[in-house]
Amino acid sequence: MPWLASGDAQALLLTVKLAATTTVILVAVCLPLAWLLVRRDSRGRSLIQSLVMLPLVLPPTVLGYYLLVAFSPAHPPGSLLARLFDQQLAFSFTGILIGSLIYSLPFAFRPLEAALQQSGPALDEAGRVLGFPGWYRFLFIVIPGIRPALVSAALLCFAHTLGEFGVVLMIGGNIPGETRVLSVALFEHVEQMNYQAANRLALTMMAIAVATVLLSQWSGRRHDRF
Repeated sequence: MPWLASGDAQALLLTVKLAATTTVILVAVCLPLAWLLVRRDSRGRSLIQSLVMLPLVLPPTVLGYYLLVAFSPAHPPGSLLARLFDQQLAFSFTGILIGSLIYSLPFAFRPLEAALQQSGPALDEAGRVLGFPGWYRFLFIVIPGIRPALVSAALLCFAHTLGEFGVVLMIGGNIPGETRVLSVALFEHVEQMNYQAANRLALTMMAIAVATVLLSQWSGRRHDRF
């Protein structure tokens, strides 16, 4: 008998796909955004930081509710987004991806911003003294110099997305193969009092979380040795 039923295995694959896509997009966006904020002492810096960190204190169901309203074709944002993505965003994978990007944004942004504030300017100055252009300094000097923080941000974002529930349920519902992720599947099993399946899903999610923490620690120790 397989460890996970076919529906739960499908939910696992969908969850990994969601977490991986969210992580790649957020790291790619947060790196230049954090570097821009570190280098420029602008008046809007505090406002941008506050908006980025807002999902940390905003209840997931509240965020999910307003995204669901925004995705509705009855409202201007929803109709515009539907034309942009050529599909209805509510109760779709694209919809839960957008929700995950917003909800996991602080978990990718904050470690990168802290690392860039600590060592980014010094690394950039060293590259400037050596005569390298700005884009080269950022890509080949600054980013390698904050590799532990980059790995930590990616793993934290990935692990956080794996456990998302409120946002995903509000805007995605429970559609197998489309929006039924692990946390929603676990909730469904508990509702149905199928505790054996729920326990297997919970243990699977726990194992992934532990592996993520161990990988993060191993990466940090490996960087320290070199």
